[in-house]
Amino acid sequence: MKKSLTRIDDFTARREHLASMTELELKQYFWDLAERCVQPMVALASTHTSPAIERSVLLRMGFSSIEAKTLVDKTIQYQLMGKGAGHVVFRLSRIKKVSIREAGLQLIKDEGWEDVRQSFEVRS
Repeated sequence: MKKSLTRIDDFTARREHLASMTELELKQYFWDLAERCVQPMVALASTHTSPAIERSVLLRMGFSSIEAKTLVDKTIQYQLMGKGAGHVVFRLSRIKKVSIREAGLQLIKDEGWEDVRQSFEVRS
């Protein structure tokens, strides 16, 4: 026979520090806590990426899934993954003064990689 687990109701004790807050203060406190909760994830995302994330970025930039995979693979091959595949494409488009799409297609044809590497000051 299972014993029923009863939760001790400590709501009143746990909310004491909130009791004197106005609705506006509670709302602000909520958003402050929410920001503190996601801050480690934001910090991690700003320094870490993955091929899947980079493919997703490239898909949103208008490349097909096959093009995105090729661009990510080449970004890894040229050791620029830490910069982000989308950033690499964007950077080349600014260097060559061409559209994002044209820059990506050039990179797929192995054109422009040294320009991008030099712009990031990456040594071979």
